[in-house]
Amino acid sequence: MNMEKDRKFRVGVLGASGYTGADLIRLLVAHPNVEIALMTAERKAGRPVSEVFPHLHGLNLPDLISIEDVEWPAVELDVVFCALPHATSQQVIMGLMHATNHSLLDELIIETKADLASQVDGDIKVIDLSADFRLRNVDTYAKWYGREHAAKEVQKRAVYGLTEWYRDSIKNAHLVACPGCYPTAALLALIPLIEAGVILTDDIIIDAKSGVSGAGRSAKEQNLFVEVAEAMHPYGLGAHRHMPEIEQELSAAQGAGVSISFTPHLVPMNRGELETIYVKLAEGETSSTLKDRLCAAYDDEPFVTVLPGATPPATRMVRGSNMCVLNVFEDRLEGRAIVVTAIDNLVKGSSGQAVQNMNLMLGLEETTGLTQAPLFP
Repeated sequence: MNMEKDRKFRVGVLGASGYTGADLIRLLVAHPNVEIALMTAERKAGRPVSEVFPHLHGLNLPDLISIEDVEWPAVELDVVFCALPHATSQQVIMGLMHATNHSLLDELIIETKADLASQVDGDIKVIDLSADFRLRNVDTYAKWYGREHAAKEVQKRAVYGLTEWYRDSIKNAHLVACPGCYPTAALLALIPLIEAGVILTDDIIIDAKSGVSGAGRSAKEQNLFVEVAEAMHPYGLGAHRHMPEIEQELSAAQGAGVSISFTPHLVPMNRGELETIYVKLAEGETSSTLKDRLCAAYDDEPFVTVLPGATPPATRMVRGSNMCVLNVFEDRLEGRAIVVTAIDNLVKGSSGQAVQNMNLMLGLEETTGLTQAPLFP
């Protein structure tokens, strides 16, 4: 019997005023085992969350406060979600992890605005939604993010949070680094095929498209309505920061280095993500055998579905849900196949996957709080 099923866990959301923070709140308020005890937001500090997100009114939530004002021992949190900007999470999480008294960190000197190392108490589980702990190699992080990693020892403790493929490690983790939205869709499609040896890895092309919420909530000229409406454009060509993350996990599946061609596009919709992936077949394989491999990999997975027949995945199939839908199609070019995958970038690509990981870390049923059907239309 699961003794945790009736327990209420106290949860904090750091960075609650962004799109991922809003979706975390939306999911957590419906979670039967969660009490949201803390929410922070720097620019919106001191305001009720309903002023920032009117759709969250009437939910009896704590007001937003600054991280500097958190009285860490007093809040007694079980779980902290970090929905903070990249590079911000490193200092915050280093303080949180140090406070759990792991000997690995005992000699670290923590210097953060809130001096978290001296304020936090207890054995807190941390789920990071930024890119700060996704890359295992800190030199790779420095190359792609243009700065040295500020928490190298903590990085060694991080577990990559692609739930379907790291489930056992996540269960025992204190720090989980949730994947980016583009890597989530790509890896769910490609890892089973690479592990089974049914595709070649020398020519993988990922054509990815995401809704504007994937670019975050901060004011940016390129994200204004006039800039994105009735148009679609690529960005990060040949140098998007999700490339090394995808390559890291595909290389782990292959047992050798894998390089990809990856181009993301911004499309004029609020949420949703679609990836069309072009692959070369291994000798003797067909699009049908690739689909068989995906079906075998995800037959018992609650949130990943291989669609029947020739049904093409579409973002409308997953909107607002923690689902991922996949399918495989024959290419007219001999020896090639097309794999298509769709997720909601804010749910399975971010906040929903974070809650899925939290459930594992707390010993709860993995699907708790995440069984809502997709929204349509």
